[in-house]
Amino acid sequence: MTRRQAREQAFIVLFEKSFHPETALDEILEVGVEQELVQEDEYASNLAQTAWDNLVSIDDLIEQNSIGWRINRISKVALAILRLSVCEILYLPDVPVSVSINEAVELGKKFGAEEDSAFINGVLGSIARLDEEEQKNAPDDQETQ
Repeated sequence: MTRRQAREQAFIVLFEKSFHPETALDEILEVGVEQELVQEDEYASNLAQTAWDNLVSIDDLIEQNSIGWRINRISKVALAILRLSVCEILYLPDVPVSVSINEAVELGKKFGAEEDSAFINGVLGSIARLDEEEQKNAPDDQETQ
């Protein structure tokens, strides 16, 4: 399974979770596999679980960077995609930020409404700029040793 396919699988699981927050992520994944809606994949499972485990901080960052939009007003499709991409940006450093944003925009085009991909791109672009600023302002590791 490619990373793109794994992201799509993780999106499906997180999207479903948004309708059933009381159900464990593992259970949603298990039912999805049983019904052949998703396939088992380590990257997809890890991405969905990491996003869910860090949901509060991810949602805070999304809300801070979606000017004029509260989390509860963002479509469930766009929100699930944003959560996955922000998760990759913050917690999976082996994925380049530009790749994560591009993949999120593509998911938005595939699953979202017409305006979702532009909204996703704008929010993630804002988050990426913040991340770049933090990296610029971070002390060099060699200087602190």
